[in-house]
Amino acid sequence: MTQLPVQPAWRLAEASEQRRWLVDQLWSEDAVGIIGGEPKCCKSFLALDLAVAVAAGTPCLRRFAVARPGRVLLYPAEDALHVVRQRLDGICAAAGTALAELDVQVITAPSLRLDLEADRARLEETVATLKPRLLILDPFVRLHRIDENVSGEVAPLLAFLRELQRRHATAIAVVHHARKGAGTVRAGQALRGSSEFHAWGDSNLYLRRDSDDRIALSVEHRAAAAIAGITLELTQHDDALALRPVQEDPQPKHAARHEAVDQRITAVLADASQPRPFSELRASCRVRATTLYERLAAMIANGTIVKSADGYHLAAR
Repeated sequence: MTQLPVQPAWRLAEASEQRRWLVDQLWSEDAVGIIGGEPKCCKSFLALDLAVAVAAGTPCLRRFAVARPGRVLLYPAEDALHVVRQRLDGICAAAGTALAELDVQVITAPSLRLDLEADRARLEETVATLKPRLLILDPFVRLHRIDENVSGEVAPLLAFLRELQRRHATAIAVVHHARKGAGTVRAGQALRGSSEFHAWGDSNLYLRRDSDDRIALSVEHRAAAAIAGITLELTQHDDALALRPVQEDPQPKHAARHEAVDQRITAVLADASQPRPFSELRASCRVRATTLYERLAAMIANGTIVKSADGYHLAAR
């Protein structure tokens, strides 16, 4: 029996900062992950914006840079192909590029089922031949006939995609629905079905409608700090539709409340001799879980606090 290959930890390759990202701050290099949200939150628009950005080398959402563009392979399982074409044209118009100039390859098969060995083999052969930088599957619910609530059925499909990513060094983004009415729980925990979905992703993008019916984007990474949440809106120019970040008021109406929560968090952590877990922070700060998650993410992004395996603590000064 042949033993597994091993290597001393100090010899493992280090990724340069530039090569850490497929899309700066949004999607890690060669990451698998979820683009999730409730219906009508523009998940497919965001997935297509990623596709245009990676293929063209233009900033995703006109903000997040792509250092090393490349081919994109897309399987839109839910939308008619002419609708996909129309959306791509609109995003290209917003990005200042032309669809005909982009290497975006669209799988046009009427069905693709990851629970069938033959279809998995066809997808792998396609990826091996085309060698895309990014594979987008939209949505997951159209790619199988399993019970998404059963971990034992979901895990093998996600494991196949992980193996595909590792074998062919391609990033994979899977569009997946969140449960309806789950707006009060953490975004990753709101995903429909098994908790395997949340645990699987290296980079996850979550979309929600806020109280003003605008689209809130939150970002989550396995091996990098998350950026603060972003508000998006779907805008129209002539016949073109595309997402864009909302230009926030320099002194937003919630700034004072956010500052007060941040001060409360800082005070609690300053008095602590060791990291404080989320549950203790929430009890001490007396704020909603959603608000606390948002402020912790913002404070981690700006370097005020650090998250460790034991909880949260103030960054060293």
